[in-house]
Amino acid sequence: MFTTSFTVEWGDCDEAGIVYYPRYFYWMDSAFHRLLRARDLSYRAFKQRFGAELPLVDVGARFRAPLTYDNEFQIHVRVAEWQERRFRLTYDLVREDEPIAAGFEVRAWAFAAGGRLRGGPIPEDFRALIEREHG
Repeated sequence: MFTTSFTVEWGDCDEAGIVYYPRYFYWMDSAFHRLLRARDLSYRAFKQRFGAELPLVDVGARFRAPLTYDNEFQIHVRVAEWQERRFRLTYDLVREDEPIAAGFEVRAWAFAAGGRLRGGPIPEDFRALIEREHG
């Protein structure tokens, strides 16, 4: 599991100071990219090393409690399932141990070919990097 922290900024909120729901998807995506960086794989480095893309093919979330301006919260990220050409990430958003939201992303392993993305098998060394403990 990988954990990262965020703080709700004013621009994340509506006039009542409650977070807009699209921000949760932004934070989940950001948490995934922070996971890559923690493995020395900025997205640029990832593309250079593997020559692949990681497009989203499915996303979803359930909201349990609101986040408001100035809240600090954590996102716990884990790979819940590996398939040959896809993997499913789960995200648990918590504020002081209170569940705020739970979400998921399904990402495909793909290569640009002829102006289109084509799926391919996920390399074992990428999987090993992602499953490695943080630190």
